[in-house]
Amino acid sequence: MARGKTIQLYLMDGVPKGRIKCTLANWTGIAYKIPRTELEKAKSIDYLKQSGVYFLFSTSDETQDNIAYIGQAGTRKNGEGILNRLQEHKRNPEKDYWTEAVAFTTSNNTFGPTEISYLENKFTKLAIDSNRYEVRNGNEPSQGHVTEEKEAELEEFIDYAKIVIGALGYRIFEPIIETLDTSVISSSVALEPLLTLSINQGKKEATVAKGKQTSEGFVILKGSRVKPFTMKSAPAKTLKDRERANLDANFVLLEDTLFNSPSSAASFVTGSSINGKEAWKDAKGRSLNEIEKSE
Repeated sequence: MARGKTIQLYLMDGVPKGRIKCTLANWTGIAYKIPRTELEKAKSIDYLKQSGVYFLFSTSDETQDNIAYIGQAGTRKNGEGILNRLQEHKRNPEKDYWTEAVAFTTSNNTFGPTEISYLENKFTKLAIDSNRYEVRNGNEPSQGHVTEEKEAELEEFIDYAKIVIGALGYRIFEPIIETLDTSVISSSVALEPLLTLSINQGKKEATVAKGKQTSEGFVILKGSRVKPFTMKSAPAKTLKDRERANLDANFVLLEDTLFNSPSSAASFVTGSSINGKEAWKDAKGRSLNEIEKSE
């Protein structure tokens, strides 16, 4: 069972939207969250002159999807490792999309070329696998060669970094829905009932979609089928959700997809305005409303 963690967040500018330094008890790592507009102020941070790994974050103007770029920075001759790399990205018109950066280094400056290559590779794979962000790395970074001892050390660093970056507000490494493990019955997702949404198709009723409630909203599971057309009552958001969704030619969902509420998920499936609390039902035929009232 996971133990509690103590995280220290230092608001360097005295405001939540400014620069933030983050440390975790019993961890040599240090993380900095830096808005693009505050990058010049970061020149005074000596830790950012070291080697490390960094993330560039933003949101697409067109699709509103989350965007991330993951890179590494070795110490340069001018002594400005991470900071110098971030400044290069700020001047690069091809990477003008980012609005915030999160950088990881260590308090004892132990990262060399091998360590940062390994971390960049692993962080990129984790981000792609979670499928929450559009990862804009052009090529998959090389993992390099590390000893078994060093790999164990770096994997521990990654475990702590995942906690820290989540605490800073980025769920880039968290899957949209946890893979259910019957041995871990304490999982909040595992305890939530599997829900289905059924609609009339001709003379028979067919189960169309399956989903689960999570701490973030409602997830429609991969393999669910949606109606191939929409009604006039469909909310504007539903139309946008369908445009962005990963559906095949038969309108089958190809990946777990998160929605902010049961109703927005139900509208996506049915192509109409609908009360999700009544539409989604468990194996006993109870609606979400009925389930919540019985709790």
